[in-house]
Amino acid sequence: MPELLLELMSEEIPARMQAGAAAELSSLAETHLAKAGLPPADTKTWFTARRLTLLATGLPAVSRAARVERKGPRVDAPDAAVEGFLRSTGLRRENLEVRDVSRGKRGKPVRTYFAVIEEPGRPAGEVAAEVLPAVVRGLTWPNSMRWGEGEFRWVRPLSSVLCILFENKRTASSQVVPFSIAGLQSGNRTCGHRFLAPDGFEVGSFEGYRRGLRDARVMLDRDDRISAIRDQAIADPALAGLDIVNDRALLEEIAGLVEWPVVLVGDIAEDFLDLPADVLRVSMREHQKFLSCRNRRTGRIEKFVTVANLATHDNGETILAGNRKVLYARLSDAKFHWENDLRVARSGMADWLDRLPGVMFHHRLGSQAERVARIARLASVVAPRVGADAAVAECAARHAKADLLSDMVQEFPELQGCMGRHYALAAGLGEDVARACEEHYAPRASGEPAPSAPVSVALALAERVDMLTSFWAIGEKPTGSKDPFALRRSALGVIRILIENGIRIPLLDLLRLGADDPGADCSNLLGFFHDRLKVHLRDRGIAHDVIDACRAMGGSDDLVLLVRRTEALDGFLGTSDGESLLHGYRRANNILSAEEARDGVSYELAPEPRLVREDAERALFDALAAAETEIRPALEAEDFVAAMTAMSRLRGPVDAFFDTVTVNAGDSIIRRNRLCLLNRVREVICRVAAFSEIGG
Repeated sequence: MPELLLELMSEEIPARMQAGAAAELSSLAETHLAKAGLPPADTKTWFTARRLTLLATGLPAVSRAARVERKGPRVDAPDAAVEGFLRSTGLRRENLEVRDVSRGKRGKPVRTYFAVIEEPGRPAGEVAAEVLPAVVRGLTWPNSMRWGEGEFRWVRPLSSVLCILFENKRTASSQVVPFSIAGLQSGNRTCGHRFLAPDGFEVGSFEGYRRGLRDARVMLDRDDRISAIRDQAIADPALAGLDIVNDRALLEEIAGLVEWPVVLVGDIAEDFLDLPADVLRVSMREHQKFLSCRNRRTGRIEKFVTVANLATHDNGETILAGNRKVLYARLSDAKFHWENDLRVARSGMADWLDRLPGVMFHHRLGSQAERVARIARLASVVAPRVGADAAVAECAARHAKADLLSDMVQEFPELQGCMGRHYALAAGLGEDVARACEEHYAPRASGEPAPSAPVSVALALAERVDMLTSFWAIGEKPTGSKDPFALRRSALGVIRILIENGIRIPLLDLLRLGADDPGADCSNLLGFFHDRLKVHLRDRGIAHDVIDACRAMGGSDDLVLLVRRTEALDGFLGTSDGESLLHGYRRANNILSAEEARDGVSYELAPEPRLVREDAERALFDALAAAETEIRPALEAEDFVAAMTAMSRLRGPVDAFFDTVTVNAGDSIIRRNRLCLLNRVREVICRVAAFSEIGG
């Protein structure tokens, strides 16, 4: 089946825009080609600093035939109007269809001509030539520009367009798909690296395109460029004993800046080696796009890796010399900020603390100083409940936001918390306070661990609970996809801290402490936490209805207990016993619900043993009694696995009961007793979880 190759070459596309543009190109191509009757089986995209490439595979050789309907004039319209319609469609009057067209609720239908035109399929190349200009114009960019005399806008000036259609990737048979965009005519030629291989070459297949680019010093695939950077760095003897600091985002950005990566390793001047590793890393990352190299023995950052876009005759020495010169100036600024900040920190951070009242947190929630006071109060109350010293936790809270006013954090906001640790140590506040100043922001992302040190836990909980209760109090809640204050992330942080540390603090107590009101109604905020918990557990494969079944059992603000019960139920439902017992519960519940509705009574009385007639009925009676004696103490001990195991033994007796016993017996007394027995089945099962909440 035919394949379509499109390459859009331009001046350098900003790295941050490349992946999004490639994804949008794929989506637009699929949509427009399918709409034109030429749906691809698959589309793939690649991108470099200078090109976006699309390959659409599995295209039909001929587009689908289409049936087009056109509404014409009324039947009683003047002949001139009808004749004009006939000329535009190429049909004769006898070929038109006549239909009644409604004119609204009160209007009388009007007989109207319709032309039905069968459009035959057309060659794929012809259709693609009509569709692709709209695909290219449809790309959206955060910033775009216009050049030349046309109105066409793109992220950077386009320099060439390659577009060919070929039978498949093994054949050399190909044809140019001709169209024009921004004054450029599509063709079958492209060129390689701007400096290393500027001459163009013809393309006849995708494999030839990829191979030709490789020979012309262009790595088309971003992952190949990332692997090349890593492999070259690992092999460089200058990095013996050093590890490159892992930074996937920076690697992806660098790979978007080059088409033929060449790794160069440079030294950091001795003047700066004593700067904190994070200061060096962030300064080099933000200003120079350098990767940092850490001494695996000392932890110090001692070298940097830069990636050039070409190999030079002097092996990059001229490039490195220029980079070292610029880096020296940047790190001189960083060292100046660091030394100034250390002087303030060694005085107890007094200058920063005194300026906190002038820093607005939120116009309705006051300054950072007011927020710090709330967090300190809350941290001192929470601390004893997580094994921390109240005074130490309060001290940590008082100093945790001071680094926001430091020169270093003003320059590099992402260093907040990290610099707080250094400054707390310089102020002599102790390791626990310093660690809490850094860790109270964690976890910021899914891969980052939650804090575990008691003081850090107390401060992290206090910071997030204050955030949530404060914004809830002023009605600033997340709506839809909008969450400007990252309250969802704050709630997830509380959830992870409590669960990963096994902290058994009822969440309602925490929220009321944050609201500074023991009687506050925090049910709405608790529901928000439960929604976040569902998202958190969904990533572990646990369905929402399983969580709801456990949440309905009470004590749902003890998240550790709720998660343990949910995990046990999810494991049980994944077994054949669990699946069968769930089916048995539903059958019992459906029978009971129908009979109670029909009879107008509930069958909640205890079933009587003397009215048991069938062996399967007696076996179920005895199994329920045995299960109940095991389930009750297991639940009291919060041993949910044991409770589920005891419940699983009901599977056989329940199945046998439904297979051999007629519930609606002719004897009304026997019938009532059997319905009461089914009610007992429902009650015993629902002591473990609310099975009625489980869908499916």
